[in-house]
Amino acid sequence: MSGFPTATDTVTPRQPRGHKERLITGNRLTSWAFSDAFVAEEDALRWARDRAREAGLRSVSPGTGAALRMLAATVDAKAVAEIGTGTGVSGIHLLHGMRPDGVLTTVDPEPEHQQFARQAFRAAGFASNRARFIPGHALEVLPRLADAGYDLVFCDGDRLESLDYLAESLRLLRPGGLVAFEGVFASGRTVDSGPQPTEVIRLRELLRTVRESPELVPSLLPVGDGLLCAVKR
Repeated sequence: MSGFPTATDTVTPRQPRGHKERLITGNRLTSWAFSDAFVAEEDALRWARDRAREAGLRSVSPGTGAALRMLAATVDAKAVAEIGTGTGVSGIHLLHGMRPDGVLTTVDPEPEHQQFARQAFRAAGFASNRARFIPGHALEVLPRLADAGYDLVFCDGDRLESLDYLAESLRLLRPGGLVAFEGVFASGRTVDSGPQPTEVIRLRELLRTVRESPELVPSLLPVGDGLLCAVKR
């Protein structure tokens, strides 16, 4: 993968390999675990996580959720679009960070998952008018949403469609708005030098496109399974 580090790049010159590996497996892993559990989660979030596990779904880590909450607050988000409702874990975090009058528009192809999210949002204390649930495939729904009408777009859908989500996000976001992609590390496969499936290749293309786009100010946060963020100029 041109332009991105692989496992062979982790050792810096003039440092014995064992020294570097001890730092990574000791101090850094402990620090990452601490940061991921830094913000305590409420009962409604734990309930939503349980429903996700039962349904065989991935949900954002507590650290990723805390980052989403902070990012929504940073852009003073009133309108947020979410690709991939799941059972509501990420949605609760986003709603906590949004303005009190903010509305989350969340899209998912599985209406039964959205029913769990409705229950989770209600249990977390959010009024029903704080979220708009749209069942359907993201690339069919997103073109119907308003141009420059959103402060933040969170993408946690089909990784094969990541570049399409980015294109739609740039249209949906106001200047100064923020797009975020969950799971860009792909459990370490994104930086693995060996042969990878198509979804990992798409993630690499996404990372390169976001990093090189003159329209975006990017950052890659090492929380959860990797959170790629970028502000639209």
